[in-house]
Amino acid sequence: MSYQKPIPLKNHDNHPYWDSADRHELSLQKCETCQEYAHPPGPSCAKCGGTELSWVNLGSDIKGTVYSYIVSYRPFLPGFQDDIPLITAIIELESVPNVRIIGNILDCKSEEIAIGLPVKMTWVDITEDRALPQWKVV
Repeated sequence: MSYQKPIPLKNHDNHPYWDSADRHELSLQKCETCQEYAHPPGPSCAKCGGTELSWVNLGSDIKGTVYSYIVSYRPFLPGFQDDIPLITAIIELESVPNVRIIGNILDCKSEEIAIGLPVKMTWVDITEDRALPQWKVV
């Protein structure tokens, strides 16, 4: 069965992020002017407006904690009907605490989710050439 959910598109600003995700790694954009990391990536630094941006590969061992979350009991788009209840969370990265990444918490019951819960990034291969970063409880 083919993947039924929307597939994130690569563009000029985010393609290094998705290229890394497809290799099951996390890369983040970093401003060379103020040294701040940014996510989601963009054409300039959200903090100082600098346009000298680089990409830092953080590898595949990515840990964090649940900063905030929602539990959805209704599919909000076609393709999500088999994932209910769906836990979508904002994860604060352990190695870069000022960066938060949104993703789903997999294999977790809705009554087990909590702010501060430790999680680890995992990648779900959704097509032959696309992997989606998600999270699992540590």
